Amino acid sequence: MFRAKICGITSVEDALMVAEAGADAVGLNFYPKSSRYLRPEPAERIVAALPPTVVKVGLFVNAAAGHVRGTQQRLGLDLVQLHGDEPPEYLAELGQVPLMRAFRVDSAGLEPVYDYLRQCRRLGCLPRLLLIDAHVKGVYGGSGEVADWQLLGTYAEDRREGPLPPLVLAGGLTPDNVAEAIQRVRPAAVDVASGVESSPPHKDPRRVAAFVTAAREALEKL
Repeated sequence: MFRAKICGITSVEDALMVAEAGADAVGLNFYPKSSRYLRPEPAERIVAALPPTVVKVGLFVNAAAGHVRGTQQRLGLDLVQLHGDEPPEYLAELGQVPLMRAFRVDSAGLEPVYDYLRQCRRLGCLPRLLLIDAHVKGVYGGSGEVADWQLLGTYAEDRREGPLPPLVLAGGLTPDNVAEAIQRVRPAAVDVASGVESSPPHKDPRRVAAFVTAAREALEKL
């Protein structure tokens, strides 16, 4: 498990800077339409350069299951983040691959998320972690839009069908608002991309350090 993840890393320099700032997870984006897209070759160099204590997460959007499995094994990724429209059956197809399922919550609220998790339980493929992002039509994450903190604050309280996967909060987080977001939502971890960038996909060292410090302090208080 991680506490603070910086997503959309595209260079060894940024990866090492993020690790030095205290982030305990990095996200490598394998979605070709993203401005933070990373090809497998530079991803290999990034993974090799990072300390073993840093969780390496690969982000995929509606990719073929064989491609996801192959990339995870080739790079030795600790976690696969599914950020598209993948159905529960897709998670079952991935088998033992460690998964974090991302959802972009809209006006329908959390009920579609709970229904999805019910199907996963029936199939025996409940994800290890659940990431909640803001919903922006046609955009699979990294939009900079803030998620509905009031709604997400109810997630940990729902125990209708047993324990839920730990919540990772994303969506519009910045060094300035992450502490308040953590206080209101009470997630297990936080995830940021655009909120610590000077310009996509380049990470700003001062913003990264400020974000990690604020997030860790707020999470310690929970």
